[in-house]
Amino acid sequence: MNAFSPKEQPHSETGQTPKVKPKVNGGGQASGLGNPPWGQAASARLHHRAGAGPRRHFGARGHGSPQAAVRLGAAPPARPQLSLLAGGAGGHRSRPRRLPAPPCQGFQAGQGGRRGPGGRRKGREAAAAIMCALPGLGRLLRAARGWGRPPRRCLSAMARYGTEPRGRPNSPDYRLYFKNGDGKYISPFHDIPLFAAAKEDKEIPAKRSKTTASEVLFNMVVEVPRWTNAKMEIATEEPLNPIKQDTKKGKLRYVANIFPHKGYIWNYGALPQTWEDPNHKDDITGCCGDNDPIDVCEIGSKVRSSGEIVKVKVLGVLGMVDEGETDWKIIAIGVDDPEAQNIHDIDDVRKHKPGYLEATIEWFRLYKVPDGKPENGFAFNGEFKGKDFAVEIIKSTHEYWKALLHKKADGGTIKCTNVLVSGSPFCCSEEDARSIVQSAPVPVNGDPVSPEVDSWYFFPK
Repeated sequence: MNAFSPKEQPHSETGQTPKVKPKVNGGGQASGLGNPPWGQAASARLHHRAGAGPRRHFGARGHGSPQAAVRLGAAPPARPQLSLLAGGAGGHRSRPRRLPAPPCQGFQAGQGGRRGPGGRRKGREAAAAIMCALPGLGRLLRAARGWGRPPRRCLSAMARYGTEPRGRPNSPDYRLYFKNGDGKYISPFHDIPLFAAAKEDKEIPAKRSKTTASEVLFNMVVEVPRWTNAKMEIATEEPLNPIKQDTKKGKLRYVANIFPHKGYIWNYGALPQTWEDPNHKDDITGCCGDNDPIDVCEIGSKVRSSGEIVKVKVLGVLGMVDEGETDWKIIAIGVDDPEAQNIHDIDDVRKHKPGYLEATIEWFRLYKVPDGKPENGFAFNGEFKGKDFAVEIIKSTHEYWKALLHKKADGGTIKCTNVLVSGSPFCCSEEDARSIVQSAPVPVNGDPVSPEVDSWYFFPK
């Protein structure tokens, strides 16, 4: 079967192949852009169709080849888009070659090389025009060449971790367990490094933290996405500390919608490898810790997912006193958030998000009142402290956590089961961790949420 280029097909009415007279340069050779290394037989057939005189053979090693053009200092001709049969000196056919696409910018036929039949020149021009008009096509073709290769390992925080749901959503038996990039079940409380630069396969906790200029970066475990009501939290009293929904007197807990807010007004979560020691009386608040990891309010523009691990930079802190316990609230923003490049400290929050900090104080002051509890109080008369103060608070709670994991502090009912903490007496095997997860109820469809959750509450200012 004869092979035709796009412009060498027989005319639809006459059945004849249109004749194209090649242009001859000063050396007596046909010039053009992107001629392939033709074999003698293929060259003779094309010459016969074009009705031209004797044509010089473009052998794979001849003077008309692209290699020869490079040796002579001329611009090498671009190769055609299609794979063609290249002939040797004796006209023998070799294996078809896959050749790269022609360049889009500055592509003009007839410059920098020999020109073959006009049909091929026009076909290459059409191919180049298509590639220029559809820039994504080139990227798609290049990506297709990599099919079958092992994928690159994503280095984002969330890519290093995954979650596995168990039980029935919106029910007391629902749990969200965590895995690391190696597929090991881990504790989000103990096995995820506090500092964003820490390596899971190195000593945990890390001795140095990653910084961007003067900013220390931390990992945050998202428990509650913004604008949702379910009070999800790390289960500190269960092995491997999955995320679960808090309960009170056997009923699921939801935060009330206090006008004009809907649910949580930030992405709410905790910093791993921190612990507010209930046996330590804070010098600032005069109260002991609340026996939990330190809380984080992530104020970025993205709505995160429960179980997501977000790399954050700390902006400040609010000292809250919740029912006589110290409950620090870290204000932070995800480093991947579009607004992060403009917000670096608590003053930037006031500048770029006016009213957000005031709404935060109001939210924490009132959120338990619909449940019949008193308003919460604050240290420093509700004043937010800056990021340097906040980082020191975080570091102190990190030290309390290290004492907890090495049996130097009484954790009471806290479960310290972990897989990766070096030297911890609570470290368990991968098999033990797997059996903990497999003993939880299998995942099933969730229960409906009561419409009462969407009710609004109004309080006088």
